[in-house]
Amino acid sequence: MASNPQRRAALVDAGVEVLAREGARGLTFRAVDGEAGVPVGTASNYFTGRDDLLRQIDARLHERLAPDPAFVARLLEAPKDRSLITAFMHDLMDRAQRDRTGYLGLLEMRLEATRRPELRASYTKTVRGDLEDGMEFHRAAGLPGGDETVTILYLAMLGLILEHLTLPGVLDGVLPGVTVPDGLVDRIVTTIVPRPEP
Repeated sequence: MASNPQRRAALVDAGVEVLAREGARGLTFRAVDGEAGVPVGTASNYFTGRDDLLRQIDARLHERLAPDPAFVARLLEAPKDRSLITAFMHDLMDRAQRDRTGYLGLLEMRLEATRRPELRASYTKTVRGDLEDGMEFHRAAGLPGGDETVTILYLAMLGLILEHLTLPGVLDGVLPGVTVPDGLVDRIVTTIVPRPEP
Protein backbone atom coordinates (compact mmCIF):
# COMPACT_ATOMS: atom_id res chain seq x y z
CA MET A 1 0.00 0.00 0.00
CA ALA A 2 1.36 3.41 -1.00
CA SER A 3 2.45 5.70 1.82
CA ASN A 4 2.80 9.22 0.41
CA PRO A 5 0.87 11.21 3.07
CA GLN A 6 0.24 14.25 0.85
CA ARG A 7 -1.09 12.10 -1.99
CA ARG A 8 -3.31 10.18 0.44
CA ALA A 9 -4.69 13.45 1.89
CA ALA A 10 -5.37 14.78 -1.63
CA LEU A 11 -7.21 11.55 -2.50
CA VAL A 12 -9.30 11.73 0.68
CA ASP A 13 -10.24 15.35 -0.05
CA ALA A 14 -11.11 14.32 -3.62
CA GLY A 15 -13.28 11.60 -2.09
CA VAL A 16 -15.10 14.27 -0.05
CA GLU A 17 -15.83 16.22 -3.24
CA VAL A 18 -17.15 13.13 -5.02
CA LEU A 19 -19.22 12.06 -2.00
CA ALA A 20 -20.82 15.50 -1.64
CA ARG A 21 -21.56 15.81 -5.36
CA GLU A 22 -22.45 12.24 -6.36
CA GLY A 23 -23.48 10.57 -3.12
CA ALA A 24 -22.03 7.35 -1.76
CA ARG A 25 -23.04 5.33 -4.82
CA GLY A 26 -20.86 7.55 -6.98
CA LEU A 27 -17.86 7.20 -4.68
CA THR A 28 -15.63 4.89 -6.71
CA PHE A 29 -11.85 4.74 -6.87
CA ARG A 30 -12.06 5.78 -10.54
CA ALA A 31 -14.15 8.86 -9.60
CA VAL A 32 -11.71 9.77 -6.82
CA ASP A 33 -8.76 9.40 -9.21
CA GLY A 34 -10.54 11.67 -11.71
CA GLU A 35 -11.37 14.29 -9.08
CA ALA A 36 -7.78 14.27 -7.78
CA GLY A 37 -6.35 14.45 -11.32
CA VAL A 38 -4.19 11.36 -10.85
CA PRO A 39 -3.78 8.27 -13.05
CA VAL A 40 -6.53 5.65 -12.89
CA GLY A 41 -5.65 3.06 -10.27
CA THR A 42 -3.92 5.47 -7.89
CA ALA A 43 -6.63 5.38 -5.18
CA SER A 44 -6.59 1.58 -5.13
CA ASN A 45 -2.93 1.79 -4.08
CA TYR A 46 -3.84 3.93 -1.03
CA PHE A 47 -7.01 2.34 0.33
CA THR A 48 -7.79 -1.30 1.03
CA GLY A 49 -11.34 -0.83 -0.20
CA ARG A 50 -14.33 1.48 -0.24
CA ASP A 51 -14.94 1.06 3.51
CA ASP A 52 -11.36 2.13 4.22
CA LEU A 53 -11.86 5.21 2.05
CA LEU A 54 -15.13 6.06 3.83
CA ARG A 55 -13.47 5.72 7.26
CA GLN A 56 -10.68 8.05 6.19
CA ILE A 57 -13.17 10.53 4.73
CA ASP A 58 -15.03 10.47 8.07
CA ALA A 59 -11.82 11.27 9.97
CA ARG A 60 -10.85 13.99 7.48
CA LEU A 61 -14.25 15.67 7.64
CA HIS A 62 -14.01 15.91 11.41
CA GLU A 63 -10.64 17.65 10.97
CA ARG A 64 -11.94 20.01 8.29
CA LEU A 65 -15.06 21.00 10.22
CA ALA A 66 -13.47 21.24 13.68
CA PRO A 67 -13.33 24.64 15.40
CA ASP A 68 -10.08 26.56 15.41
CA PRO A 69 -8.52 26.05 18.88
CA ALA A 70 -7.13 29.60 18.99
CA PHE A 71 -10.58 31.02 18.19
CA VAL A 72 -12.18 28.86 20.89
CA ALA A 73 -9.57 30.01 23.42
CA ARG A 74 -10.33 33.67 22.60
CA LEU A 75 -14.06 33.10 22.96
CA LEU A 76 -13.57 31.45 26.34
CA GLU A 77 -12.16 34.69 27.71
CA ALA A 78 -15.70 36.14 27.55
CA PRO A 79 -18.31 35.76 30.32
CA LYS A 80 -19.87 32.28 30.44
CA ASP A 81 -23.39 33.21 29.43
CA ARG A 82 -25.92 32.92 26.62
CA SER A 83 -23.98 35.33 24.42
CA LEU A 84 -20.94 33.06 24.56
CA ILE A 85 -23.04 30.05 23.55
CA THR A 86 -24.50 32.18 20.75
CA ALA A 87 -20.97 32.94 19.54
CA PHE A 88 -20.12 29.23 19.54
CA MET A 89 -23.29 28.40 17.56
CA HIS A 90 -22.54 31.15 15.02
CA ASP A 91 -19.06 29.70 14.63
CA LEU A 92 -20.57 26.25 14.02
CA MET A 93 -22.88 27.66 11.34
CA ASP A 94 -20.04 29.67 9.77
CA ARG A 95 -17.83 26.56 9.54
CA ALA A 96 -20.64 24.57 7.89
CA GLN A 97 -21.20 27.38 5.35
CA ARG A 98 -17.48 27.84 4.64
CA ASP A 99 -17.02 24.12 3.98
CA ARG A 100 -20.43 23.32 2.51
CA THR A 101 -18.93 20.42 0.55
CA GLY A 102 -17.51 18.93 3.75
CA TYR A 103 -20.80 19.22 5.57
CA LEU A 104 -22.72 17.70 2.66
CA GLY A 105 -20.17 14.88 2.74
CA LEU A 106 -21.06 14.30 6.39
CA LEU A 107 -24.74 14.14 5.46
CA GLU A 108 -23.97 11.61 2.73
CA MET A 109 -22.05 9.54 5.30
CA ARG A 110 -25.19 9.50 7.46
CA LEU A 111 -27.30 8.31 4.55
CA GLU A 112 -24.80 5.61 3.63
CA ALA A 113 -24.71 4.48 7.26
CA THR A 114 -28.44 3.76 7.09
CA ARG A 115 -27.73 1.20 4.37
CA ARG A 116 -24.57 -0.41 5.72
CA PRO A 117 -24.54 -1.82 9.27
CA GLU A 118 -20.73 -1.92 9.48
CA LEU A 119 -20.49 1.76 8.60
CA ARG A 120 -23.45 2.58 10.86
CA ALA A 121 -21.65 1.17 13.91
CA SER A 122 -18.46 3.09 13.20
CA TYR A 123 -20.19 6.33 12.26
CA THR A 124 -22.58 6.17 15.22
CA LYS A 125 -19.59 5.83 17.53
CA THR A 126 -17.91 8.87 15.95
CA VAL A 127 -20.98 11.10 16.06
CA ARG A 128 -21.90 10.00 19.59
CA GLY A 129 -18.33 10.77 20.64
CA ASP A 130 -18.68 14.27 19.17
CA LEU A 131 -21.90 14.83 21.13
CA GLU A 132 -20.33 13.60 24.38
CA ASP A 133 -17.27 15.79 23.77
CA GLY A 134 -19.63 18.75 23.33
CA MET A 135 -21.29 17.96 26.66
CA GLU A 136 -17.94 17.66 28.39
CA PHE A 137 -16.73 20.94 26.86
CA HIS A 138 -19.92 22.69 27.99
CA ARG A 139 -19.50 21.41 31.56
CA ALA A 140 -15.77 22.15 31.74
CA ALA A 141 -16.27 25.68 30.37
CA GLY A 142 -18.96 26.40 32.97
CA LEU A 143 -21.54 27.37 30.36
CA PRO A 144 -25.19 27.72 31.38
CA GLY A 145 -27.38 24.64 31.10
CA GLY A 146 -26.33 21.03 31.21
CA ASP A 147 -26.27 17.94 29.04
CA GLU A 148 -29.92 18.39 28.09
CA THR A 149 -29.20 21.93 26.86
CA VAL A 150 -26.28 20.66 24.74
CA THR A 151 -28.35 17.80 23.30
CA ILE A 152 -31.25 20.05 22.31
CA LEU A 153 -28.86 22.67 20.88
CA TYR A 154 -27.21 19.88 18.88
CA LEU A 155 -30.54 18.75 17.45
CA ALA A 156 -31.74 22.28 16.66
CA MET A 157 -28.47 23.33 15.01
CA LEU A 158 -28.29 20.08 13.04
CA GLY A 159 -31.77 20.81 11.67
CA LEU A 160 -30.92 24.42 10.85
CA ILE A 161 -27.69 23.49 9.09
CA LEU A 162 -29.42 20.70 7.15
CA GLU A 163 -32.17 23.03 5.90
CA HIS A 164 -29.87 25.96 5.20
CA LEU A 165 -27.33 23.94 3.20
CA THR A 166 -29.78 21.76 1.28
CA LEU A 167 -33.09 23.66 0.92
CA PRO A 168 -32.41 27.24 2.02
CA GLY A 169 -35.69 28.55 0.64
CA VAL A 170 -37.61 26.54 3.24
CA LEU A 171 -36.58 28.95 6.00
CA ASP A 172 -36.73 32.26 4.14
CA GLY A 173 -39.36 34.43 5.82
CA VAL A 174 -40.66 31.60 8.01
CA LEU A 175 -40.33 33.88 11.04
CA PRO A 176 -40.98 37.47 9.93
CA GLY A 177 -38.08 39.76 10.73
CA VAL A 178 -35.72 36.88 11.63
CA THR A 179 -32.75 36.54 9.29
CA VAL A 180 -31.53 33.19 7.94
CA PRO A 181 -29.35 31.74 9.30
CA ASP A 182 -27.98 34.28 11.80
CA GLY A 183 -31.29 35.37 13.32
CA LEU A 184 -32.39 31.75 13.61
CA VAL A 185 -29.16 30.86 15.42
CA ASP A 186 -29.87 33.64 17.91
CA ARG A 187 -33.45 32.44 18.33
CA ILE A 188 -32.34 28.84 18.89
CA VAL A 189 -29.97 29.83 21.69
CA THR A 190 -32.48 32.19 23.31
CA THR A 191 -35.15 29.48 23.26
CA ILE A 192 -32.99 26.60 24.51
CA VAL A 193 -30.36 28.01 26.86
CA PRO A 194 -31.69 28.79 30.35
CA ARG A 195 -32.00 32.45 31.34
CA PRO A 196 -29.45 33.66 33.82
CA GLU A 197 -30.75 33.57 37.38
CA PRO A 198 -31.39 37.02 38.94
